[in-house]
Amino acid sequence: MDLSTILGIIVGFGCLIIGYILEGGSVSSLGGFSAAMIVFGGTAGAVIISFPLSNLKNLPKWIKLAFTSQTFGTEEAYETLLRFSEKARREGLLSLEHELEIVTDRFTHQGMQLVIDGTDPEITREILESNINILEKRHKVGISVFEAAGGYSPTMGIIGTVMGLVMVLGNLSDPEALSHSIAAAFIATLYGVASANLLWLPIATKLKMKDKAEVAAMEMVLDGILSIQAGQNPAILKEKLRTHMGSTPASMEKVKEGSAERRRAAVSESR
Repeated sequence: MDLSTILGIIVGFGCLIIGYILEGGSVSSLGGFSAAMIVFGGTAGAVIISFPLSNLKNLPKWIKLAFTSQTFGTEEAYETLLRFSEKARREGLLSLEHELEIVTDRFTHQGMQLVIDGTDPEITREILESNINILEKRHKVGISVFEAAGGYSPTMGIIGTVMGLVMVLGNLSDPEALSHSIAAAFIATLYGVASANLLWLPIATKLKMKDKAEVAAMEMVLDGILSIQAGQNPAILKEKLRTHMGSTPASMEKVKEGSAERRRAAVSESR
């Protein structure tokens, strides 16, 4: 689970409710089924109008992505590329063909297969960059859906409030119920603004960050594959990969721990 997403939602809504209670409000007064139907139903309708159903069927997947943690295989790719580089340096590129059987990442597998097959470096780059571009376009659709929901939601809240005020102004014969009706009418605006700023827009931002992280991991793999194809020294490749991972010290610590474990295992096997 992505704890920052869950914690952020709890803190955001929790502080709003607690602050409201401290001002003397009652939690029960924040309830409004009709307001929720207008805001969330109207927002859903506007989003459905805006995007093809073929895109919206991925909505559960995007929500799951926002609430789960991903590493995108950065540490594994780092170790794999270094191992491939060292072996290709000693035994040639064709020696890597059997190594591909244990590579689970589709992007790395495809790139190394192109290298082993002797594909021109420029064509290899074009194919892998095309895969990255397709991934970014697919991610942008999901981001756009939540950004659209964040834009429509406050407007739906205002619409709900206006509808409520129309009903209030059409029934001024009961002054005692007037203030309660006006307050209830503004619940729709509260729902619209709160959901936009604590759900839809933050989720869109989270998806953007995860898109950047995945693209960065793929760009690291792309750089490593092209370096192996060019026959660069493994030490140079190592520095290149460290540059890609330089902004994530935690990842480098995991890499170091993994390397140490593999060295200890190799020593044990040799004995």
